[in-house]
Amino acid sequence: MLRLPPFTYLEPKSVRQALRMMQDAGPRGMYVAGGTDLYPNMKRRHQEPRTVISLAGIRALQRITGGKGGAALSVGAGVTLTALHTHRRVSRGYPALAKAAELVSTPLLRNMGTFGGNLCLDTRCNYYNQTYEWRKSIDFCMKKDGKICWVAPSSPRCWAVNSSDTAPVAVALDAQLVLVGPEGERVLPAEKFFNDDGIRYLSKHPDEILTEVRLPALDGWDATYWKLRRRGSIDFPVLGVAVWIKWDGALVADARVVLGAVASYPMSVVESAQAVIGTELEDDAVDAAAAAAFKPAKPMDNTDFGLAWRKEMTRTYVRGALEQLRDRQRTRGR
Repeated sequence: MLRLPPFTYLEPKSVRQALRMMQDAGPRGMYVAGGTDLYPNMKRRHQEPRTVISLAGIRALQRITGGKGGAALSVGAGVTLTALHTHRRVSRGYPALAKAAELVSTPLLRNMGTFGGNLCLDTRCNYYNQTYEWRKSIDFCMKKDGKICWVAPSSPRCWAVNSSDTAPVAVALDAQLVLVGPEGERVLPAEKFFNDDGIRYLSKHPDEILTEVRLPALDGWDATYWKLRRRGSIDFPVLGVAVWIKWDGALVADARVVLGAVASYPMSVVESAQAVIGTELEDDAVDAAAAAAFKPAKPMDNTDFGLAWRKEMTRTYVRGALEQLRDRQRTRGR
């Protein structure tokens, strides 16, 4: 049985109090929201904080505000994944985000896990997400205690992948993330929140709190999210595809295509989006976008399924997502 190491548990009632607690705890302190990622990692000794500061008691982080009449919507980082996918204004106005939240793990874990926690999810790898004893037996990897990346031993960097379901959607929607730290508040576009680095995967500072996610107003756009995994529940994605389309009648005025679980960050594929801008999503445009997404997708041997098949599924899923958005728009135009 894996057991948690000893630690001090604190539960502040406000963001300001949480920040003070983190200052007192120093570098051995960590924030926790739902705990569905941190606590298993602590059991495997991936993270070993001496002080854990829970954000679960901060009610201000659990609110969903705005969104009336298609206006911008603000979602607190402490909103559970269950609340995110069942909330009326989210499910109606932002169905891609609601779907992504619904596809995370199982109902019990969605009741605990939070939107902010899923965005901040630790990167994953078959050589990292193992017990301490297993990792020690092969020699530790550079993400924790070692000096080598077992996925690419000659590489100077860690290739652990971003396996968040909500992150690709947040990037595709161009959501704005609000971070609060000792020096005040700053707002980052979701795309700038993530780094292409398996170890330093977030631009969030350790003493900052992700407090809020601001979703754009509804203004003639649509989005969808497709997830590939071995089972219909529980599993992390081995591929996530988020596609955002801004419509001008039947024409695509703007687009974003974002791939999840194929790199250490949600990968925005500009060439794929450009292939459909100015089109009516005819089959040749969709095929061109799918081919453009296929090229930069470089899955490695650190998650489930074979590499070549996973890469090919990038083409298939991008094509399917675009066709779904095209069919929706044509249905609305009838």
